[in-house]
Amino acid sequence: MISQYILILASALALAAGGTPLARRAALRLGIVDQPNARKVHKTPIPLLGGAAIYTAFILALVLFGNHFYVNQVVGIFLGATLVSFMGLWDDRRELSPALRLVGQIVAAGMLIASGVQVHLFHWNALNWLITIIWVVGITNAFNFLDNMDGLSGGLSAIAAAFYLLFALMNGQYLVGALAAALLGACLGFLIYNFNPASIFMGDSGALFLGFVLAAVGIKLRFPNNTPVVTWMVPVLVMGLPIFDMTLVVFSRLRRGLNPITTPGRDHTSHRLVRMGASPRRAVLICYALAGALGMLALFVARASVAEGYAIGGITALAGIWGIWRMEQVDLA
Repeated sequence: MISQYILILASALALAAGGTPLARRAALRLGIVDQPNARKVHKTPIPLLGGAAIYTAFILALVLFGNHFYVNQVVGIFLGATLVSFMGLWDDRRELSPALRLVGQIVAAGMLIASGVQVHLFHWNALNWLITIIWVVGITNAFNFLDNMDGLSGGLSAIAAAFYLLFALMNGQYLVGALAAALLGACLGFLIYNFNPASIFMGDSGALFLGFVLAAVGIKLRFPNNTPVVTWMVPVLVMGLPIFDMTLVVFSRLRRGLNPITTPGRDHTSHRLVRMGASPRRAVLICYALAGALGMLALFVARASVAEGYAIGGITALAGIWGIWRMEQVDLA
């Protein structure tokens, strides 16, 4: 099993590393580029089709080297991820309204539920469906929010996928492991060109795709040696930094009366770290370190007792609230 994970990871990495320059040339030829403006960090136009390379590498690695016995279980994930990625590509080309994007993401979450990929925390299906939709839509958008600095969204996706792969190895979950290995390889191959200074961006098509797949894989995680009363916190901790960033941005924009809150801006965690004195590259590395620390906490919670798990969850939540308060003190002018 481990050798198959390595094969999937390596093939996805090679496909993304080889495909990203092709995507870059295609973006320049088609005029799909991100133009600089006052809300953005980059100073020159950057191609936006990196998400297509990530998507293609992920799909091909699983088709070529995944276990076809599990094909039926990933149909919903593939269809939903394809829908949000296509809508992101459309948005990169011609801006979509926030309402249309939200409807598309809810439909994609519905595809997951229809295929059996859903939260199973409560006895009431309607409540499980609602939580599934909120989780999927929230994490999908959180990674899109994070795509605001070179290497940030791709790197955090790679870190999350690495922890998911580790959990799969610990608990014998082939499907989770295969999906995580493919995602990890695709992100690493893309980061060769996206880490500061980036020569290509993933665009909304890539960020939405990564968020959706990570949300779906988080739902698929199972921990047979512990109770769901505790282990529901594991994917939340792994996704802790994207959740923190989205909460910070939404709270800050509501407090300042900005409308709509989905408008891009330089008020994210990474931007505030730069305002506090870090270089853009150092700010991204700090975010990587924080995501790694949260992943380590998730590893502990996966084996923790109820009391230990909730103690860690409570302390982490308080630290997050303090972090939002501290970040709100940063001058954004």
